[in-house]
Amino acid sequence: MILGASFDTPAENKAFKEKFDFPYDLLCDVERKAGLAYGAADDADAGYAARVSFLIDPEGRVARVYGKVTPADHPAEVLSDIA
Repeated sequence: MILGASFDTPAENKAFKEKFDFPYDLLCDVERKAGLAYGAADDADAGYAARVSFLIDPEGRVARVYGKVTPADHPAEVLSDIA
């Protein structure tokens, strides 16, 4: 399962998902709670989250943290790690 999250509103995330035809859902973290918990933002006033990814294993544990993500290369990197 793939999930994305941002600090955007539901309407903004819906438009973004439709514009880029994402096959996965985008979660709204407008209160920045997940962003703060996962280190994607330094404080609750952050304008946007850092582009980071987390690979979660079947038991719900963080298996890998991708602290710097290049969007064009990232899907292949994650798929390689899953294999």
